[in-house]
Amino acid sequence: SDAVLKQWDAIKRTEKGTEHEGLLHGTGNGLPALMRAQKLQKKAARVGFDWPDATPVFAKIREEAAELEEAIASGDKAHMEEELGDLLFSVVNLARKLGIESEPALAAANEKFTRRFHAMETHLREQGHELGKLSLEQMDAAWDEVKRGV
Repeated sequence: SDAVLKQWDAIKRTEKGTEHEGLLHGTGNGLPALMRAQKLQKKAARVGFDWPDATPVFAKIREEAAELEEAIASGDKAHMEEELGDLLFSVVNLARKLGIESEPALAAANEKFTRRFHAMETHLREQGHELGKLSLEQMDAAWDEVKRGV
């Protein structure tokens, strides 16, 4: 199937007159960043620039997280942003290796967080607490209670 995909890419690039452009030329500049990252990685993988499975991606994620921690320690905001981007790109790579589309996965996580946060607010309100007046520890305890039930 890899050979077929490579041939398909070559045919499409010839049809579009972009056979002399780089492989990543025109790879969804208008897409949301997560979707574009996944598309860029798929294109690179078609020519063999890819890990064989998800296992080495975890090492890359740990490496990028360590680099982000170093950037945070430096206090250099531009460096932090760059390293955070690298970490996110690596996480998208993990999603791709697992056969998961990163954009809907993150959208689902957003919805789950919203449901749990709303449930936590309701739970605390029912106990007579005001969310903004509680400590992080109190809110975290309420979050854990809700998490077990949501």
